[in-house]
Amino acid sequence: MNLNGIKLTWLGHATFRIQTPKRKTVLIDPWVMGNPACPDSEKNVSSLDTMLITHGHGDHIGDAVEIAKKHNPKIVGIPELCGWLSKKGVQNLAEMNKGGTQQVEDIKVTMVHADHSCGILDGDTLVYGGEACGYVIEFENGVKIYHAGDTNVFGDMAIIRDLYAPQIAMLPIGDHYTMSPREAAYACNLLKPQTVVPMHFATFPVLTGRPSELAKLVKGIEVYEMKPGQTAS
Repeated sequence: MNLNGIKLTWLGHATFRIQTPKRKTVLIDPWVMGNPACPDSEKNVSSLDTMLITHGHGDHIGDAVEIAKKHNPKIVGIPELCGWLSKKGVQNLAEMNKGGTQQVEDIKVTMVHADHSCGILDGDTLVYGGEACGYVIEFENGVKIYHAGDTNVFGDMAIIRDLYAPQIAMLPIGDHYTMSPREAAYACNLLKPQTVVPMHFATFPVLTGRPSELAKLVKGIEVYEMKPGQTAS
């Protein structure tokens, strides 16, 4: 996997920390303190510049409010989700919608489609959090990373390939709530990345998909299996 000066750390489940070439810190789907897959050594977020949120399920925004209030990062999300965060006292929101691109610090962020549900459990109330999404992140060094969020495979992943051509794709493979390795392999055929980083697996027993299964189903694409807490650079 060629990151060209980027540091990519998997914190377990769908949560990733990225250090850009200009040493800015990006956190995708901030479920850290409550994430059973996240190593204890990584549960304290010491600094943060940008937060990207794919959707409002608890295993993706579980620590968003606490981390946001502590570090005041720029937060990117769909408008309904940002509206909920605002009501919780979170500031520095950079809402957007699918198809839009915005510059955030030293990265360009494009919001793309995801095929998944989205509801925010706020106490005993289920709040509409807008649609689920994914992101294509373009770095100043030319690297483009696609974080698919929680999703099934969908045909318009071919449009993501044609318009944005991400070299690295982070795809869920756990099955049950997202794609299994079978659907993820089909997604790889549509996206044609150089490298796929499996995510959203093994956190809970029901998430049975494994990177080794995906590796058997794809050809010509590197399946880069990470361990929680591991950093690739």
